[in-house]
Amino acid sequence: MRLKLVPNKTTIDFFAKIKFIFSISLFAAFLSLILFFVFGLNYGIDFRGGTMLMVQTKNEVSISYYRDILQSADVGDTSVSEISDPGSKISSGMLDKNRHIFLIRIEQAEGEDSIQNESIIKVKDVLSKQIPNIQFLQTESVGAKVSKELVRKGLISVILAVSAVLFYIWIRFEWQFAIGAVFALVHDVAITVGIFSVLGLEFNLSIIAALLTIVGYSLNDTVIVFDRIRENLKKFRKKPLLEVLNLSVNETLSRTVMTSVTTLLALSSLYILGGDVIRGFTFAMIWGVLIGTFSSIFVASASLFVLGVKRDWSKANTEAGTQFTNSSQ
Repeated sequence: MRLKLVPNKTTIDFFAKIKFIFSISLFAAFLSLILFFVFGLNYGIDFRGGTMLMVQTKNEVSISYYRDILQSADVGDTSVSEISDPGSKISSGMLDKNRHIFLIRIEQAEGEDSIQNESIIKVKDVLSKQIPNIQFLQTESVGAKVSKELVRKGLISVILAVSAVLFYIWIRFEWQFAIGAVFALVHDVAITVGIFSVLGLEFNLSIIAALLTIVGYSLNDTVIVFDRIRENLKKFRKKPLLEVLNLSVNETLSRTVMTSVTTLLALSSLYILGGDVIRGFTFAMIWGVLIGTFSSIFVASASLFVLGVKRDWSKANTEAGTQFTNSSQ
């Protein structure tokens, strides 16, 4: 027996309040950009520069004790967070009481890298004296110059990805489809960044990777819907555009829901059991799948209604960017 989350044929009117939904989407994307400029992002050491130490102790040590020790070391701004391992509850039935792991972040010291290295040595010495049997599992440092370069390259990578999508959709469909797809992608990325800004979650290189993955996921879903819209535009040339859009979304709804649900199941497992190290990445992916599914239906498709699209596909339209492809594909 096949599992069906959505019936074979649905007649949901997705665009009954399209103007309201489209306006809300525009407002949400615009508000996210404002929040980004007002509150900024909680950049990790990848973008701010600094050092991250992962330490482990056999005995339980409070975060406040770590903070007191680091304050006495006088190495600048520091933060301490405990790393939990939910997966161990399943593997062993209970958490290892002799395994307490903490993540210590130290801000980038002004001056040469040698000053930062001295701060790391100083922190390790102080912690070793105050906390017996402490183990340093991992040490990562990023210099100020490297962090600025990572910010620039991360921004360029997102811009290039969106630009590549614009070019591909333009030659694959028409310019209205291209603008609709890119607007949906910008909408997804902007709102995701806005969520990170409001919640104050750490924004690092893994989140850039998540944003690029969201772009790919959202594009894949959008292209599926666009393909069906183009087929129905050829088939129902006299049917109003809004009805064609509704029909196309309903016909692809089962595939959209199944893809999103199965992806969310995997991501939810990673979020719950993966621990704190990848929690930011999985949160960005979960949010991206949800907002990407929404945008492929209510933003990308709605953009076609706002911009209009040609109905007679028997004639080539050289002004629409379809001169590079065969419209009968």
